[in-house]
Amino acid sequence: MARNKQRMGRREVIGALGAMGAAFVLPSRAASRTGAALDCIVVPEMTEGPFFVDEKLERSDLTAGTSEPFVTKGLPLLLGIGVFQIKGMACAPLVGCQVDVWHASAEGVYSDERSGRIQEKDTVGEKYLRGYQRTDPNGAVTFATIYPGWYPGRTTHIHFKIRGLARSGGATYDFTSQLFFDDAINDAVLARPPYDTRGLRKVRNVNDGIYRRGRGSALVLDARQAADGQGYTGSFNIGLRI
Repeated sequence: MARNKQRMGRREVIGALGAMGAAFVLPSRAASRTGAALDCIVVPEMTEGPFFVDEKLERSDLTAGTSEPFVTKGLPLLLGIGVFQIKGMACAPLVGCQVDVWHASAEGVYSDERSGRIQEKDTVGEKYLRGYQRTDPNGAVTFATIYPGWYPGRTTHIHFKIRGLARSGGATYDFTSQLFFDDAINDAVLARPPYDTRGLRKVRNVNDGIYRRGRGSALVLDARQAADGQGYTGSFNIGLRI
């Protein structure tokens, strides 16, 4: 696949992010609706894992500033997350909260980590595939990133952390969990370069202990192939009781 098709240009990213943000307007209208009409769900909290680094990188493009081939050649993923507070039977957008996202490269490697038992490659000083955004008036954040790879013992996943920040800088609430993909989509993506250089993955969703024990089926992204066929869009609405 040609690189110019693989990577979005700056204008394309901005346009795509705007379109994705618009997709989160509808859930905010659910505030006066009840019962099955709720457009956000309470999701289970999951482990932060060993790879969270509070880099304080406010950005929408998580692939910026790196020449790492397992990032630059990864399959584009436009990720949208809507954050809502559940009040009774209504969903209200949570505005201004900080949403951090971090995940592995197509090689199954996290940035800014020393080599060790889980990860052999030393990536200290690298900042790829990490960043945060603050939710807009619709409770939405959007990130331009790549489809994650896998690493031993885990299925394909994305970590996220939602924090409400007080003026003092402390967190008024802190919610951490993970997002997953349908295994059929994982199979299709991981069979493509550069993901296929890793060989066959050994852990599918149902074999992943964190997914299984943490009700991961409630955290599967609504992932769809992009209109140009060159990547995916994925969205998820999260309801918090705070």
